[in-house]
Amino acid sequence: MTLLQLDAVANAIDLPGIATAVAGFIVGFLAVLLFGKYAFVPGVRRVLGSRGFDKAVRSLATSVASGVVWVAALAIGFTVAGYGAFLSAFAVFGGAIALAIGFAAQDLLGNFVAGVFILKDKPFEVGDWIEWNGNAGRVEDIDLRVSRVRTFDNERITVPNGDLANNAVTNPVAYETLRQKFVFGIGYDDDIDEATDIIVEKAAEHEEILDDPAPSVRLTELGDSAVGLQARIWIADPDRGDFVRVRSEYVAAVKEAFDDAGIDMPYVHRQLTGSVEVVDAVADDE
Repeated sequence: MTLLQLDAVANAIDLPGIATAVAGFIVGFLAVLLFGKYAFVPGVRRVLGSRGFDKAVRSLATSVASGVVWVAALAIGFTVAGYGAFLSAFAVFGGAIALAIGFAAQDLLGNFVAGVFILKDKPFEVGDWIEWNGNAGRVEDIDLRVSRVRTFDNERITVPNGDLANNAVTNPVAYETLRQKFVFGIGYDDDIDEATDIIVEKAAEHEEILDDPAPSVRLTELGDSAVGLQARIWIADPDRGDFVRVRSEYVAAVKEAFDDAGIDMPYVHRQLTGSVEVVDAVADDE
C-alpha cells in the first residue's frame, strides 16, 4: 500500500474525530463516576441512616445507587462522545428487556419490595412471636426476599415477605403487657359470686399475673350444661413459653379450688333414648 493510499485511509477514518470522541467519553464517564462514588452514593447512605432505615435496606439502596451511577456514567460518556442516537436505541432495547424481566419476576420483585417495607415499618422484629394465616412461630431472620420463622414444634417455615406484608399478622409481644382470657364453666346450681371470688383470688396469688390492670371476670355464656365465666388476666413481658406456663398454672389452681369448694365444672354429655321395634316375619311355605 502506498503512502498516498495510507493518507486516504487515515482521512476516511478521521482519527482526530475518533480521538476527540474517546477523550469526551473518558472525561464524561469519569466525571459522573467520581461524583457518584464520592458524593451521590455516600449521600444516599447518610440520608437513609438519618431516617433510621435498617442496615439491609441501606445496603440494598447503596447497591442500587451504585448501579445507577454506572449507568449514568456510561450514558453521559456516550452523549459527550457524540453517540446519543446509539444510546437512545440501546435504551429502548434495554427498556424492553427490563419490562419482560419485570413481568416474569413480578412475584420475586414484589417480595423484595415487601421485605423493604417490613424492614422499614417493623411490624415485627427478629425474636418476636407472630401469628399469620393459621401459622405461628418465632421470627429467626428477616431477609429482603423471605423471612424465616421457627414454629413451636421446632420446625422452620420460610415465608415469602409478600405473604407477611399483604396479610394480617398478629404480634402478641409488640407491647409490654398481654391480656389473656379463659372461660371456666360452672353448674347452674353453683354460686356465681363464690366462683368469681375464687377465680380472682387465684389470679392475685400468682406472682406473674399483674395486679394492675387487675384480673376481672365476666359472665359470657349460658350453655346447655354450664354457665361460662370468662377470666381476664394480664401478664408482663409476654413470651409464648411464659404465657402457656402461666395460664396452665392458673387454670390448674382454679380447678383445684373449685373442687375444694364443691363447685361443679360440668361437661357436655348426651344420652341416647328410644326403643327398637322388632318385627318377626314368617315366611309362607310354598
